[in-house]
Amino acid sequence: MAVSPNLVPASVTAVSTLATATAGAPWWGVVICLVLVLAATSVQTLFPQDSPDRLIWWTNHREHRRLRRAHDHDRRGLRPGPPA
Repeated sequence: MAVSPNLVPASVTAVSTLATATAGAPWWGVVICLVLVLAATSVQTLFPQDSPDRLIWWTNHREHRRLRRAHDHDRRGLRPGPPA
């Protein structure tokens, strides 16, 4: 798995700049902007960026969904459908 850079300094800089730009804005507007900035900077940390890592992540995600679907069908007494 690739090591991602620490995004906290960039987030703090972006949030402080955003707070300066929104001085006098309603509190809910500042909170929405803060959440958007933090979400945008955390995407790189949550999802792998290197191609082989991304392929492994999606393969594992699809396998997990397939197994969960089969387990749900078994619990309900239904036969699992064809693999997707």
